Amino acid sequence: MATSKTIKNPAQSVVETRYLVMPHQANPFGTAFGGVIMSWIDMVASMAAQRHCGTEVVTASIDSLSFQEPVRIGDHVVLLASVNYVGKTSLEVGVKVMREDPITHKRIVATKAYLTFVSIDENHKPIPVPPLKPKTDDEKRRWNNAALRVKARKALRKQVQANNS
Repeated sequence: MATSKTIKNPAQSVVETRYLVMPHQANPFGTAFGGVIMSWIDMVASMAAQRHCGTEVVTASIDSLSFQEPVRIGDHVVLLASVNYVGKTSLEVGVKVMREDPITHKRIVATKAYLTFVSIDENHKPIPVPPLKPKTDDEKRRWNNAALRVKARKALRKQVQANNS
């Protein structure tokens, strides 16, 4: 099990996987159901979070999910997940979903998503997440963008709580 003192970099959490879209995963128009894509995103993101934490993790939220291009029956779907940002007991994982033509291998970004996970112990209680040290310019950009999303989520949560008081 990783300790909270073990500093990691985003490359250590990367997970890539692929699926083939089959007819039972699509609507009558031949495009993949959003829920199917969402389940694949949650699965690959949780694997990236577990690789980083070295513990069990639970999905706390799917913070953003945007479908940009349709994925059709017969397309290969390539999912890339990586830890973008860590807090005390939670972390953000970014997932890029690409539609790949099985003949030409041309890839097009179909979906992007950001998910928050919480690291838990054997009693299912939150525990500290190992620190993250971005190295590349891309990793630093993703960290900075994630920090903005974290700040915006906290501000929104505070505003909603104030409105509900």
